[in-house]
Amino acid sequence: MLRGFYSAAAGMLAQQRRTEMLTNNIANANTPGYKVDQGSLRAFPEMLMQRLEGVQSPAKNGGNLRTASSIGGLNTGVYMQEMIPLFKQGDLRETGLLTDVALVNGNLPINAETNKPGSLFFTVQNTNGDVRYTRNGNFTVDPAGFLTTNEGFYVLNENGNRIALENDQFDVSADGSILVNGQAQSRLGIAFSEDPLNLIKEGNGLYRSNDGADLPNAAANPEVSYSLKQGFLEGSNVDVTQAMTEMMTAYRTFEANQKVLQAYDKSMDKAVNEIGRL
Repeated sequence: MLRGFYSAAAGMLAQQRRTEMLTNNIANANTPGYKVDQGSLRAFPEMLMQRLEGVQSPAKNGGNLRTASSIGGLNTGVYMQEMIPLFKQGDLRETGLLTDVALVNGNLPINAETNKPGSLFFTVQNTNGDVRYTRNGNFTVDPAGFLTTNEGFYVLNENGNRIALENDQFDVSADGSILVNGQAQSRLGIAFSEDPLNLIKEGNGLYRSNDGADLPNAAANPEVSYSLKQGFLEGSNVDVTQAMTEMMTAYRTFEANQKVLQAYDKSMDKAVNEIGRL
């Protein structure tokens, strides 16, 4: 009886975590550059149940022989194995602001192991001086004259240095060059990840490499192509309709497991309080 109890509880926990993931996706539907998370549910290993029996040996003074007969398999429930970001290009939204820059994917090499294309990122620096990566091109110029994200992270150029500007009156060319009065001053640092699934999500649209090493510069890779559009932002790739449908499915599944759990609870209550009196 308790085996089914734990299986239903595991199903409820898995659907709860799935609902939390879907809620976060919907909440970030309007966040520039946000990449939707996809959940992966996996079943716990199944157990093969067997019944041990004793058979009397037909021989004279024979002993009791132990035999095992198969009962069948037992599923021990499911769990949320991982959340995988989908690095698909989001739609472009025109803002008209000179400090907004959208990163548009061009040709991206296919990873031989995952059979999926790599991904491109803006290179930024957090308050601790560590390099991070983002698809959010919603930039601004801080009071000190540095190009930063709205969260205050410094935007880096292709040499890994902060980008200093006098004001927000500048142009960004398709290759990422920053022009002031028609003169090139710097170039946005665009990083390329061959396998973006190895990146670790930190929140606020930021990613970091799992080994702490910096990602290579995309401009130095002849197989990679991209372009930048000033006055545009890349929207999130969240499909709100699909996310809402999946959330309702997760809720109904949670509710079904909850009813199973309540049924087991009533059965155990009777076993303890009624059958136990006999």
